[in-house]
Amino acid sequence: MTISKLQIAHMKPSVPIIQGGMGVRVSLSGLASAVANTGGIGTISGTGISIEEMKKQIRKARELTKGVGYIGVNVLYAMTDFSDKIKAAMEEKVDFIISGAGISRDMYTWGKQYGVPVISIVSSAKLAKLSQKLGASAIVVEGAEAGGHLGTDRPLLDILPEVTEAVDIPVIAAGGILTGDDMTKAMNLGADGVQIGSRFVASEECDADPAFKQKYIDSEKDDTVLVNTTVGLPGRAIRNQFTDKIIANEKVKIEKCTLCLKDCSHQFCTLDSLEKTVDGDIDNGIVFAGSRVHEIKEILPVKQIIDCIINQYTERTVVG
Repeated sequence: MTISKLQIAHMKPSVPIIQGGMGVRVSLSGLASAVANTGGIGTISGTGISIEEMKKQIRKARELTKGVGYIGVNVLYAMTDFSDKIKAAMEEKVDFIISGAGISRDMYTWGKQYGVPVISIVSSAKLAKLSQKLGASAIVVEGAEAGGHLGTDRPLLDILPEVTEAVDIPVIAAGGILTGDDMTKAMNLGADGVQIGSRFVASEECDADPAFKQKYIDSEKDDTVLVNTTVGLPGRAIRNQFTDKIIANEKVKIEKCTLCLKDCSHQFCTLDSLEKTVDGDIDNGIVFAGSRVHEIKEILPVKQIIDCIINQYTERTVVG
């Protein structure tokens, strides 16, 4: 059933759901292709992997979707390889580029050169207007409920109306979206679609280690904390012994610095800490997750997750 009226450039998904790009190696070709094959828009995180690995993941996703579904790449602006990685993804003819944690004017120019739509992740109407002026094809507005690096301490539903009023390109709501009810609230406030991250981590197709997914399932209310990452932004994660050290301002030994960030506090290595947890060591690194992760109780197939969300949304829409 096609319920979506969402259109971003050439993309017309049958369901108005974008899967959030989650690094490091949480959302690769497995998760992105599963979402795309179910009618949504899949996102490979290019953060923390080599350019060659990113290209491999893009090509694998194309094989898994048989070239039909929509696949894009997310790269964190704070990374030193941001420019090279964005251009490489565009050369691979991805359906879109999405980026946050800063705005690169250059990526809009490259998008025009390569014919690839660029989507900006923002947390204010001011940045949304700037992104549209620079050439963004759509805006993802992310509230404080989101997992990972955050650009605001304001709730999504407070920011969303301001952004939808400020721009006339598609607006995607992100942060704390788990259910069809959440989707209904966002759409009623003017969103054209939603971006979902945490709920897709607890899916069979997610590319992370099973222990990483189980950490989500085992979490309880108020288990998430904000930590100051070396990127220079607060990040929301599930509390563990590693986050306790960070909150206590303990310096964690860096085994090998690859100078992956444009600016780094060097209190610890964010990249290394993310790699450890995605490989299954969930105590000695960061497990990024949204504020409502405790509500996720099952690891399910992507199709079942999306079908449940859409069925709830459809029921609410019909009743409304």
